[in-house]
Parts: sequence; C-alpha cells; structure tokens
Amino acid sequence: MTDCAFCKIVSGEFESSKIYEDEFLFAFMDIQPVNKGHILIIPKKHVELIADLDDETSAKMFVIAGKINKALRKSELRLEGLNYFLADGESAGQEVFHTHLHLIPRFKGDGFGLKFPEGYRVNLPKRKELEQIAENIKSNLEN
Repeated sequence: MTDCAFCKIVSGEFESSKIYEDEFLFAFMDIQPVNKGHILIIPKKHVELIADLDDETSAKMFVIAGKINKALRKSELRLEGLNYFLADGESAGQEVFHTHLHLIPRFKGDGFGLKFPEGYRVNLPKRKELEQIAENIKSNLEN
C-alpha cells in the first residue's frame, strides 16, 4: 500500500530501529513509546485486520512476541510486566491500518492502563445470555 507508514518501514523508505525480521514479519521500536522498550510486530504483507491475516503469519507473530518478551526481560530496561496489545479496527483504537501487535513493557505507576466502563463489575450478564452469545460465535467459527 503506497501511503501506509508501516509498509514504508518494511520497504526501507522510512527508517526504523529493527528488532527482528524474517520473510513474513518485521519488529521494530515504536517511535511514540508508552515506556522504553515498546515494540511493534507487523506482517510484511499489508493487512488491515488480523482477521484477514493468514493463520500461519498470525501464529508466528505471537511466537516472535514470546521470544522478544524473553529478550526484554533479560534486558536492562525497567520491566515488571508486559502488555500484548492489538487494536483490531478503528473502534478498538487502531490508528495505523496495518495489523500490528504492541509489546509494551510495564511497571507500577507508569500511568498506562485500560479504562473499564462504568458498571463493569456490577452489570454482569446472566449465564443464559453468555450461552446464547457463545452459540452465535461458535456457529460462525471456521476450522
């Protein structure tokens, strides 16, 4: 895609601080990090949503994320935990429309987090509703 910043990183048109590369994936430092060590893992092929990414590449993203996780934990960076974050679609917070997995080093008091909606722990669904939703999803699940 000609105007995708991540495609331009993969092609070398935009510079990046590369962590990992193979024929399918590219991992690099986020230029607007939440914390030091914030890394993005992307497929080299332009795919907007992870649902449109082939299973092999999608699975490999998480295998590489695990290896980078181990490397981050061995590094000298401040890290007490690590978030894997993937915003899939604009309503989920996706800003660059090329699938990307964030690896965000975390520590107490870093100021980052998810905000749950009002009533999150109070308005719990009934089991029947959960079962109906589960059945609807299962009926659309592809093998």
